[in-house]
Amino acid sequence: MTNDAKTAIATIIPTLRYRDASAAVDWLCQAFGFEKHLVVPDDDGGIAHAELVFGNGMVMVGAACEDEFGRLQQPPSQGNAVVTQSPYILVEDVDKHYERAVAAGAQIVTDIKDQDYGGRDYSCRDPEGHVWNFGTYDPWTAG
Repeated sequence: MTNDAKTAIATIIPTLRYRDASAAVDWLCQAFGFEKHLVVPDDDGGIAHAELVFGNGMVMVGAACEDEFGRLQQPPSQGNAVVTQSPYILVEDVDKHYERAVAAGAQIVTDIKDQDYGGRDYSCRDPEGHVWNFGTYDPWTAG
């Protein structure tokens, strides 16, 4: 693996399940700026699997279902449920990103603020309750 992690291909790719994966993919692109890399339709006109990219990172989105993996991972049970994981996405202009997310209806759970350790960030929930974190703190370059 290269020493310059910022130019490397992502080797950790979070996965998320959604009740309405098609709506989730559209919303994530609109609200957060993800771009569709691959979208695999299901037999019912929805999305079985999608790969969304942001910079050199990626998230995989799938439909919530009762398959083998689906019994291990489901969307939050309600909009304010505790989650066990949440992605942190490095953004260039967190204030502009925050405005975009708010305009799209993201539920802000931690307002935008400067951190003592450096960087500026905020946290929000998407329409199905997944928690997302966006900020300017770059652990690859922090000293």
